[in-house]
Amino acid sequence: MKFTDGYWLTLPGVQVLRPRDVADVRVEDDSLTVWSSTAPLTTRGDTLNRPLVTVTLTSPADDVIGVCIEHHQGAVDRGPHFEVARRAPDLKITHDPATQVAEVRSGGLVASVRTEGPWGVEFSADGRTLTSSTPRSIGIVTDADGGSYVHEQLSLGVGEHVYGLGERFGPFVKNGQSVDIWNADGGTASEQAYKNVPFYLSDAGYGVFVDDPGLVSFEVGTEVVSRTQFSVAGERLSYYVIHGPTPKEILRRYTELTGRPARLPAWSYGLWLSTSFTTSYDEETVTSFVDGMAERDLPLSVFHFDCFWMREFHWSDFVWDPATFPDPVGMLSRLKAKGLRICVWINPYIAQRSRLFAEGQERGFLVRRADGSVWQTDMWQAGMALVDFTNPEASAWFTGYLRELLGQGVDAFKTDFGERIPTDVVWHDGSDPHRMHNYYTHLYNRAVFELLEAERGEGEAVLFARSATAGGQQFPVHWGGDCESTFVSMAEELRGGLSLAASGFAYWSHDIGGFEGKPDPAVFKRWVAFGLLSSHSRLHGSDSYRVPWAFDDEAVDVTRAFTRLKHRLMPYLAELGEQAHEHGYPVMRPMVLEFPGDRAAATVDTQYMLGDSLLVAPVFNAEGEVDLYVPEGTWTSLLTGEQVTGPRWVHEQHGFDSLPLYVRPGTVLPFGARADRPDQDWTADVTLRVFGVPDGYRGRTRVPASDGGEHAEFDVERSGRTLRVRASGTRAPWSVRVEPTPGSPAVEAHAAAGTDVLELTLDA
Repeated sequence: MKFTDGYWLTLPGVQVLRPRDVADVRVEDDSLTVWSSTAPLTTRGDTLNRPLVTVTLTSPADDVIGVCIEHHQGAVDRGPHFEVARRAPDLKITHDPATQVAEVRSGGLVASVRTEGPWGVEFSADGRTLTSSTPRSIGIVTDADGGSYVHEQLSLGVGEHVYGLGERFGPFVKNGQSVDIWNADGGTASEQAYKNVPFYLSDAGYGVFVDDPGLVSFEVGTEVVSRTQFSVAGERLSYYVIHGPTPKEILRRYTELTGRPARLPAWSYGLWLSTSFTTSYDEETVTSFVDGMAERDLPLSVFHFDCFWMREFHWSDFVWDPATFPDPVGMLSRLKAKGLRICVWINPYIAQRSRLFAEGQERGFLVRRADGSVWQTDMWQAGMALVDFTNPEASAWFTGYLRELLGQGVDAFKTDFGERIPTDVVWHDGSDPHRMHNYYTHLYNRAVFELLEAERGEGEAVLFARSATAGGQQFPVHWGGDCESTFVSMAEELRGGLSLAASGFAYWSHDIGGFEGKPDPAVFKRWVAFGLLSSHSRLHGSDSYRVPWAFDDEAVDVTRAFTRLKHRLMPYLAELGEQAHEHGYPVMRPMVLEFPGDRAAATVDTQYMLGDSLLVAPVFNAEGEVDLYVPEGTWTSLLTGEQVTGPRWVHEQHGFDSLPLYVRPGTVLPFGARADRPDQDWTADVTLRVFGVPDGYRGRTRVPASDGGEHAEFDVERSGRTLRVRASGTRAPWSVRVEPTPGSPAVEAHAAAGTDVLELTLDA
């Protein structure tokens, strides 16, 4: 939201008060409070008829400083609130009148408040200023209609880039954009977003999390070119500055505050196939798809039933349509006998014809208007209502019906929708409806995810969720929503995924081939490679099927090749999942996360790192032309063995069975033995593929156990021509392959079960 007309003037009817003179300072063990007048204080009379701005600084954890800006403090706090974890920080708070500075030190992050002269707060680390609040940064605003707002503006440095703010499909770098944090079902071709997160990441060594689940408006270099402004309605604004210094460390600290993603089941990494949305299907259709995949040697892990597994006009009632699925329990049993897991579509909307509507109305489980009537609309489903997840009994009622589906053989839920949440309603717990609009999806997805964990166990729960806000990364996986079936939409989906990764979400997927319309075979084949080199991979569309043979024979071959490749990469991908759970690092990473010191990598949004070791550059055209940025070092194609040295831009051409997939120099890549399924024993017959490790290299490669047991670890050292590998945590056979380089052939060695050490002699 903008308040100014240029730099000097405000918009008509807008009044802005700013802190000027510090009137008082209070230092406590865990907080620093500063009271500032909004005009100079020269006489006692200046203290009359004058607002004060109260600014309180605290710290919930090391290298994180919270700032709360308040005008009037008497408002009723109705919630909801983000759940922010608090640790015991290494905290020191001081005020030295001689230097006219009050300081809050948390770990390596320092907030310095000027207590004399113009208002100012400087955030610094390692003796370097990260960002600052200047004399014109804080605003207590009243608009022409009497509405109240608070804004803060934090400075932007020369060459600084801002990322994140949720899954946004426009430019990856947010500088020059105005972004409203307000969940909406707007598709991927608009400025709206399904997943809005009031957190941004700067490559200047810090991130900012605005602790408000309602509408937060960001002006990234647009209200004032040299600052990022964020504003909220009301009389209070709270935010946290999070020090890195690297982007990955910022995400680690941010997800420590807002929650780390859960571990995911091994089978979820495999290929998911859907009925698609409005297509015609029954058990015979489903079986033909599943058998068709098997007949073509296309590994399939999960089959998904989209909306019309339930009767039309009845969504959601969680009853299989008897006309098309007369024997659901038997059908699911037959599908599971083929080695599949089952996912079904749900949403939190209860149609008037649903068997649940009358019951939910009678028991007070549906969201109501102020007059006590049930809130209803005809948009999406006729007369639909909304489950009130602020009521624990309503949540238990809703998930109780899902529990019945789990008993039938369902393994996962696609938790669709959750964005179109009204604000003219009354919630069971009295929550502010404007703050609940974005937060609703958090309650919805948490309820379903916790049910799966309770019924299936930790590490076996997985969603396919569309909407989210801050903290939603705890309940993976999320997918990119409704996109068109074009190369342009394929690229906008990637930008959305990169922005979500920069917002603390570790897992992400998208509809391979696009959702709206039937993709051209070229689009489908290029998208398959991209989709199967994402954390999770699903074939899904709107009004057309996504079985590969619906396109051409080559599409079948491409799907087979990249599905098998993903399965071979599972020891590596599983370790990325462990890093996500332990540290909050995303599986698909913007280039800036891995190369924060490389200015050329800062703006790249047409490629990504799959973990820390694999560079993926999807091809966005039928001809196979692709430009990719290769960072410093000699990189090796995982598909061909060809090498390219950076830093530089490279132009390549690829057939449909290929794309730029490069291994970072100095990588020990664990490669699995089985290509037929993801839920293999990742530590059995694993091959450590060694790419360009230099003399003096020492590193450890970890391979998780697929059953949740002890990890296998491989310590790799190179001294001159000798490569020594020591194994622990596995009694299975394993091997080492040093990949060839120009002038040097590949070197391999195999270890029988129980072997602890291998030594290889390399060419000079």
